[in-house]
Amino acid sequence: MLGLRCSVGTLSGVGHRLLQTTTFHGIRVQGIRVGSAEIPDHKRIAVSLQSIYGIGRSRARQILSELNIDNKLTRELTGRELMALREHVSSTYVIGEDLRRCINADITRLKGLQCYKGIRHEDKLPCRGQRTKTNSRTAKKGITAVSERHRASYA
Repeated sequence: MLGLRCSVGTLSGVGHRLLQTTTFHGIRVQGIRVGSAEIPDHKRIAVSLQSIYGIGRSRARQILSELNIDNKLTRELTGRELMALREHVSSTYVIGEDLRRCINADITRLKGLQCYKGIRHEDKLPCRGQRTKTNSRTAKKGITAVSERHRASYA
């Protein structure tokens, strides 16, 4: 179904504009693209904005209050409200794949520095001070007593 949505966007030349309800060979396609994510149109705006990576509950409410948009269903938005929402989100916040890239770059930098947090990331252990004696069992699941990094120093 995802491939169909993308092909409908390219065939009709919609690009980054909104993809309203469209019939394509008898299949009904619904959705609105904001940033690089498609938000559902049968939910309220504050909830549907949370489907974008990097936008949570408080940030969604903050966006709606900054734009003076009521929390109504996404399909009830006017064209101007959609354009204002899309412009505001894409210009103000780092979201989606850009945010994922930034986070991965930060973790790679910490690993390269060999600081405490970087070492904990390499060992796949919690790095924010959580206890590991009784908790973080899933994090320690595949870890042996001596990790690969420490074996090189023993040999």
